[in-house]
Amino acid sequence: MNYRTRFARLTDEAAIFDLYREVAKIPGGIAREADEISPAYVAANLQKSLKNGVSLVVEDPNDNRILIAEAHCYLLEPRVFKHVLSELTIVVHPGFQGQGLGRLLFVDLLKHVEEFRTDILRIELIARESNKKAIDFYLKIGFTIEGRFEKRIDTKTGAFEADIPMAWFNPRFNV
Repeated sequence: MNYRTRFARLTDEAAIFDLYREVAKIPGGIAREADEISPAYVAANLQKSLKNGVSLVVEDPNDNRILIAEAHCYLLEPRVFKHVLSELTIVVHPGFQGQGLGRLLFVDLLKHVEEFRTDILRIELIARESNKKAIDFYLKIGFTIEGRFEKRIDTKTGAFEADIPMAWFNPRFNV
């Protein structure tokens, strides 16, 4: 299947909400649980990403009203972080995982920042230490590991695991 990304729009809010709810049903699919995904949460992320960050989506090829993948990041406050896109989140619908949509979103997002957002020096994300496949993928596309947040994730099994902060640096950053 030939998937394509496009920039998200405000009108995508309900479809993004539906996508997040589906992904949140899978343990470890996203940091939030299904009952923590609210319309307000999705609206806030979308508005921040559209205002000063990036939000990309992939439509279901059989029904363009349904979104099957989304990635977003946005500027942090205060202004000392004006060169940083953070809170990078990516979700792929469970029925479409393993088809390269995550890679497509990441490649297009990084390409967009490199070509059109020379005001951005770094993009940040955080990955669970147990998500070795994702960490390896992030390393392959140019992210670097910047440390370790010990016992940050409550696994709900009585154990805790570390979060791994990672960053990608824009080679075309221009002060």
